[in-house]
Amino acid sequence: MKTFSITDVGRKREMNQDYVFATDEPMGGLPNLLVVADGMGGHKAGDFASRYTVEVLEEELKHSVKESPEEILRDAVQTANHKLIEAAGKDIKLEGMGTTLVVATVIEHTLYFINVGDSRLYLVNQDIRQLSRDHSFVEEMVRLGGLKEEEARHHPDKNIITRAIGMKEDVETDFFEYHLKKGDVILMCTDGLSNMVEDEDIFAIIKSARDIVEAGQMLIERANANGGRDNIGVVLAQPFSDEVSIW
Repeated sequence: MKTFSITDVGRKREMNQDYVFATDEPMGGLPNLLVVADGMGGHKAGDFASRYTVEVLEEELKHSVKESPEEILRDAVQTANHKLIEAAGKDIKLEGMGTTLVVATVIEHTLYFINVGDSRLYLVNQDIRQLSRDHSFVEEMVRLGGLKEEEARHHPDKNIITRAIGMKEDVETDFFEYHLKKGDVILMCTDGLSNMVEDEDIFAIIKSARDIVEAGQMLIERANANGGRDNIGVVLAQPFSDEVSIW
């Protein structure tokens, strides 16, 4: 499996509160790990929240004794949530901090992942599909039928999220499992990309790139060209890179 990760501060922010991590090397009982986190909080709290959450995740995964991918990921995320709340309680400057989170692993031909918040996981092949579910006020309105999809994209309350790491003692996570096929590319990103670049443009960029490294760099460039109103975090993975080329 090939992986690539990149973040950019964007055009409007002074600090980068996005944190990404990707490795095709084993992480405890998992053969690989992909993570995207978008921190929130005043001063440096958001920056701390995303970085610290991912660091705790890595440590927890390295020492996990669970067997199923779901148990391994859920337990690690819950521990990261508790430790982030604990850290916030010890420093008034970190009070109220939190972070979105998408954590994924590929085992043989299956993708397993957890998401909390509005950072996303897409699967790209002959089309682009968002596999994750946004935990946001606007998305809840869409699900309840009070708002149309096209109205949601530019809604003024789009950035209000309903779940985050560090928000509650017991964080509610969504777990997903998908069978992968040759040619699939996994894209994980913060809303600094998904709010600035339409899904069809993301798809076109990935398919036109020579490899996932160029694809990641081009996605950052396009988000900035479109205004770069937020930090941009991107993780790309090509699960079957040794079996077939998608380009």
